[in-house]
Amino acid sequence: CPPLGLETLKITDFQLHASTAKRYGLGAHRGRLNIQAGVNENDFYDGAWCAGRNDPYQWIEVDARRLTKFTGVITQGRNSLWSSNWVTSYRVLVSNDSHAWTAVRNESGDVIFEGNSEKEIPVLNMLPVPLVARYIRINPRSWFEEGSICMRLEILGCPLPDPNNYYHRRNEMTTTDNLDFKHHNYKEMRQLMKTVNKMCPNITRIYNIGKSNQGLKLYAVEISDNPGEHEVGEPEFRYIAGAHGNEVLGRELILLLMQFMCQEYLAGNQRIIHLIENTRIHLLPSVNPDGYDKAYKAGSELGGWSLGRWTQDGIDINNNFPDLNSLLWESEDQKKSKRKVPNHHIPIPDWYLSENATVAVETRAIIAWMEKIPFVLGGNLQGGELVVAYPYDMVRSMWKTQDYTPTPDDHVFRWLAYSYASTHRLMTDARRRACHTEDFQKEDGTVNGASWHTVAGSINDFSYLHTNCFELSIYVGCDKYPHESELPEEWENNRESLIVFMEQVHRGIKGIVKDVHGKGIPNAVISVEGVNHDIRTGAEGDYWRLLNPGEYVVGVKAEGYTTATKTCEVGYDMGATQCDFTISKTNLARIKEIMKKFGKQPMSMSVRRLRQRARQWRQQ
Repeated sequence: CPPLGLETLKITDFQLHASTAKRYGLGAHRGRLNIQAGVNENDFYDGAWCAGRNDPYQWIEVDARRLTKFTGVITQGRNSLWSSNWVTSYRVLVSNDSHAWTAVRNESGDVIFEGNSEKEIPVLNMLPVPLVARYIRINPRSWFEEGSICMRLEILGCPLPDPNNYYHRRNEMTTTDNLDFKHHNYKEMRQLMKTVNKMCPNITRIYNIGKSNQGLKLYAVEISDNPGEHEVGEPEFRYIAGAHGNEVLGRELILLLMQFMCQEYLAGNQRIIHLIENTRIHLLPSVNPDGYDKAYKAGSELGGWSLGRWTQDGIDINNNFPDLNSLLWESEDQKKSKRKVPNHHIPIPDWYLSENATVAVETRAIIAWMEKIPFVLGGNLQGGELVVAYPYDMVRSMWKTQDYTPTPDDHVFRWLAYSYASTHRLMTDARRRACHTEDFQKEDGTVNGASWHTVAGSINDFSYLHTNCFELSIYVGCDKYPHESELPEEWENNRESLIVFMEQVHRGIKGIVKDVHGKGIPNAVISVEGVNHDIRTGAEGDYWRLLNPGEYVVGVKAEGYTTATKTCEVGYDMGATQCDFTISKTNLARIKEIMKKFGKQPMSMSVRRLRQRARQWRQQ
């Protein structure tokens, strides 16, 4: 039987009861598998249920609200940086009325189940025979001798059919999409991609961006009306998932999305057809397949909070990118600094490129991919929370660990984050319970990364400062690795958001920068008055600049060309405003061209002046 849903919050706080609690922050409502404690563990958000007394009469109880076939119990100790508490053995009791209780027994009496030997690794105990009841109670019998009675748990059970049960009908979620709702290991993921490609060969292409530490290829699927080529004027979008290998919901959502888009395209869904014909979409479901493999082998409930999070060589890919924020901010703070850092396309420092740098091969593959393709917008899907985080992810002050740190494009990023959160079924629901310790409702399901927790070298900050791409982190669910039975509901929760977010790539201005002969000018700098962040044109002179509705003064400059400005208006309707530029070469550039043609190099003005002065001095 699948989990009842303590970890996924399907079981509400009102369905959890306990004999006693040490304090509110350690109440029964905190006794959920994998729940994380707050930084201050004496607050409302602590990391387990802890009994008010240490004796064998304590219990924690789950009300399934309907007859359920209970089959197993999974337990953990208390999540804490400062204390060690776990239960080493317990009894299991069931009831239909919460008054008369029956213990799980075998031929020799009440069964005493073996609990935990440390606080983080989940331990599964199956009941000798399944028991049908409404309530289930866990009664700790022994605990870590230097600690106290504290536990987190999940209950395995199959709810029995009850069409008259109000709670069941209210929480039931079904989907009409005919998709492959299961967890896919590496081989199955590859096979699914092939199936999608076979179904839709004209709009899909499978390719890889490199290999993992263990040699597994990092496969991506491209969805476009002309797969394999960049079309001038068409923006490029990316979703990636699985940077933390144990956060597998994002991986499965991307696999479901590629199936859905193929099916809907074939079915004639005009919204999806329009998106595919006007966007080049890249879907990379597993950035860290080595980590996923570890989590997959443990299973959806037994990997704990971190098994498989890191790469094979122990690196957190998500925060393994060059810290370009510090370079930019140091340059801005030191006005007279000789080393000026641009406000965009900041080069990667030499130390990071050396072979001795602690950089995962997966990170290097992603950077090469980001530099090769002119992405405009991207989302990296993560797990363990329900919020959209936008940059900056790093605080500017050295003395703070949390501080709102906006980019020059803060209003655009906030809109992008809200576009996903507001169309998700739960993210902006004021009635929903916080996953762990943070309540993001005051920001409508969004958060500035640095105001949540500071991180140097995040993929979002790097993407913004090194490329044209605006990237956000989308945390798609409280449970990092939900049970297979939860996937249809999670797909329904995220489906509309996944599509709406892709559509945002068409918000703002776009255009081509050409010379007087109509040839595109690559690497031209596009600036917007009042926004201290520029972007650059692609290899064929095309560009896209994400902007909110409004009127903007847009400028363009390129080496050897005259500068130009024009006013461009962004409307509220979807679709970027066309804003093209034609610029001519400067007089000096023309002279250089003519002299180069005839084998002579023009002399720079400063050298010419020096020579004139030397001649005058000699004549004197």
